[in-house]
Amino acid sequence: MSDAVIPLCNSADLQNGGKAVPFDVNFAGQTCTAFAIRYQGAVHAYLNRCTHVAMELDWQPGQFFDDTGQWLLCSTHGAAYKPDTGECGGGPCRGGLVKISLLESDGVVHWQTAYNLKPLDF
Repeated sequence: MSDAVIPLCNSADLQNGGKAVPFDVNFAGQTCTAFAIRYQGAVHAYLNRCTHVAMELDWQPGQFFDDTGQWLLCSTHGAAYKPDTGECGGGPCRGGLVKISLLESDGVVHWQTAYNLKPLDF
């Protein structure tokens, strides 16, 4: 089966260290929330699930970055993740975030279908 590429948002909707754009994906047979962000000019997306406890990360809808814009934080237990890789950077993490493939072209961010999700082992 080939990957489908689905438009997610306009490129301008994602600002460096700013609010995320949420979207739904199918992961392990369940519909789950994911989020797209921009960090240091590049777009990234992850499953919205902390590796410490399977809870959503954001402390307010679409708010994942800490005050410095350098870390993605879990609002429940303070696990910190690197925005460009999803790797655990500190706190009670168990591995990295589940990465979702994104493409950006002609002012639009697209994501590849959910069966392309891969847990990161950091």
